[in-house]
Amino acid sequence: MAYTYKRIFVIVADSVGIGYMKDADKFFNAGHNDIGTNTFVHTAEFCGGLNIPVMNSIGVGDLDEIKGTCKVSHPHSYVAKSKEKSNGKDTMTGHWEMMGVYTTKPFQTFTETGFPKELMDELERRTGHKLIGNYAASGTEILKELGPEQMRDNSLIVYTSADSVLQIAAHEEVTGVKELYRCCDIAREICMKPEWKVGRVIARPYIGTDPSNFKRTPNRHDIALSPEEDTVMNILAKKGFMVSCIGKIGDIFNGSGVVKTQKTVSNEDGMDKTIEEAKNHDFTGICFVNLVEFDSEYGHRRNPRGYGDCLEAFDKRLGELIDNLRDDDLVIVTADHGNDPTWYGSDHTREKIPLLMYSPSIKNGRHLEERETFGDIGATILKNFHLEKPDNLLGSPIEELLADNR
Repeated sequence: MAYTYKRIFVIVADSVGIGYMKDADKFFNAGHNDIGTNTFVHTAEFCGGLNIPVMNSIGVGDLDEIKGTCKVSHPHSYVAKSKEKSNGKDTMTGHWEMMGVYTTKPFQTFTETGFPKELMDELERRTGHKLIGNYAASGTEILKELGPEQMRDNSLIVYTSADSVLQIAAHEEVTGVKELYRCCDIAREICMKPEWKVGRVIARPYIGTDPSNFKRTPNRHDIALSPEEDTVMNILAKKGFMVSCIGKIGDIFNGSGVVKTQKTVSNEDGMDKTIEEAKNHDFTGICFVNLVEFDSEYGHRRNPRGYGDCLEAFDKRLGELIDNLRDDDLVIVTADHGNDPTWYGSDHTREKIPLLMYSPSIKNGRHLEERETFGDIGATILKNFHLEKPDNLLGSPIEELLADNR
């Protein structure tokens, strides 16, 4: 059976939003609502312009006044912005919506307050370990602060972030990986209560002798929620199509609908693996990629210079990927929310996302009207592979992408 695109690469540049949503007044950072946020534009302004010739050549300059870019003819790519229909600005909500899931109630976050005393007391009682920490922190920094105490007392470091997540860190040679996983299983059970329901519980084992050499190990273990209904990924997998996941995609969907998964340690590693898929793997289906460092290293830490450098580094790797595409490949570069590094606080920002959609086979590329939901990505994928979209899933196909552009 012929498809417009045999392989579709969906690359989520995590948190690279492009302008606040109409309802951003209902979402807050450090007491300020998100009206006025724009991750892409404000990062470019801070950096005095971005050197992103590949994204510029495929039309990112059509989407906003991004310093360093300009409007160009881009016959091989369509570009648009997309609104988020779901009620949230977190990782899981954004990714799930791309695959058709409508989230009406945001997952719980505890960024500003830490976890409630009742939750901590129950977790301490049931695990048998003293709990320390209980605030939003960088995973590497909190080890420097609390690692020696954790090792001394065989306690557990509990912390969170701007995402809906409860993380527990413990030393592999003091607490042990098996015991840490047991404690995380207990935390996941406790955090199924509606008032404490977080998207993910993550075990964060580490090694080292003191703060100068503490290092997180590859034995990270995520216990996520699964979508309550089949997503676009499930539909593809059940019909025999490839769903290859790179980065934290497999964790975000708790393995649901995942055919193949590869962990990554950085954006560079993620792009290495994505380019490898393009160069050496013949498949029919999707390669779904998350590049997390925009968000984790620069957005939450309010580092616009680092964010800009990260965008420029990605642009080079995107060029490499494009150079290795076949005529019947499609690449969609997008995001899952915003995280304006020039804004207040440290939380995500409620923003629209970019859609940069490139294929060598597209001949009539141009700037399209704004889309109503991230779910249009998944709906387009299903139609491309001649699969029916259930009525309960969000999205309408981007018909221009599926027209005869050859």
